[in-house]
Amino acid sequence: MRPSESGSRTPGMARVVLVTGVSRFLGARVADALQADPSIERVIGVDTVAPTMPLGRTEFVRIDIRTPSIAKIINAAEVDTVVHLHLVTMAAAGRLKSKEQNVIGTMQLLAACQRSPAMRKVVVRSSAAVYGSSGHDPAVFTETDEPVRPPASGYAKDAVEVEGYVRGLARRRSDLTVSVLRFANFLGPHVDNPLSRYFRMPVVATVLGFDPRLQFVHEDDGVEVLRRMATEDHPGTYNVAGDGVVLLSQALRRAGRPTLPLPAPALQTLGDVGRRFGGLKGFSPELLRWLTYGRVLDTERLARELAWRPKYSSEEAFTDFADSQGLGHGLPAGLLDRLAGAVGGKR
Repeated sequence: MRPSESGSRTPGMARVVLVTGVSRFLGARVADALQADPSIERVIGVDTVAPTMPLGRTEFVRIDIRTPSIAKIINAAEVDTVVHLHLVTMAAAGRLKSKEQNVIGTMQLLAACQRSPAMRKVVVRSSAAVYGSSGHDPAVFTETDEPVRPPASGYAKDAVEVEGYVRGLARRRSDLTVSVLRFANFLGPHVDNPLSRYFRMPVVATVLGFDPRLQFVHEDDGVEVLRRMATEDHPGTYNVAGDGVVLLSQALRRAGRPTLPLPAPALQTLGDVGRRFGGLKGFSPELLRWLTYGRVLDTERLARELAWRPKYSSEEAFTDFADSQGLGHGLPAGLLDRLAGAVGGKR
């Protein structure tokens, strides 16, 4: 295998960019930002389903990255930059399919990148969930900190495995610029994820006795970080979050959401029921631990490297989300009392 022979090009410049997960909100937004750059000749978006929104000059290819066909696309188009965003918290077909998509799909994609002589840059969306959440965590996680309680299941464990494969690629192709972004939870006007659905519940269950510190990334800041990583050279691993922290209780008051404190086992049961019957798909044990213990990231490395700070703090990201959803008005007077009475009457 020979390294890329495009060394005469300006460092950081991308010519042909492939974006995975382009039919999802984040992938579509990133592809749109990249196609607006006149120095980028082609943007190719791949996904297993067709996008529901126009992609402009982004070329859509319907393909499953778990198959060897992804290598054919990369080689035929002479892709030099891959932005890997197709990591899912829970596929419609269940946990097994989401793990295959996250882990097997990433392995296949990275293998294609390794073999491609034109490849020079790989940007991977990861998650702050790799740090886990426990009562013994440090006050703030830096990129070099190890989790006190490593993720043992779900999307968080997938993210840990994905990062391991990415490190392997960086060792085998030292000529590549490889960037890994550990994002805090996304929020914003257009975000639909397990967390946004949790905050939109008419009555929000919380873990009795806990008020975790939380951080968020506004969707616009997340897109900007990914755009910069794709068009500039910033190798390494970076935490990404809005400045500051928000207590869960503060967020729920701002959203006007009445709360129902429950012991952790009861909340887990409620989450299980919600996943099956109530539209809370993605309410995982990892999310429950985060809603119990929280997690705070040190983002100074990213700020120094990019000479940039997010436009939205964690508080401002949540406020923009809440305002866009019409949250903050609470429930009609007396409804929470009637709900509590109804629950009490069934005991």
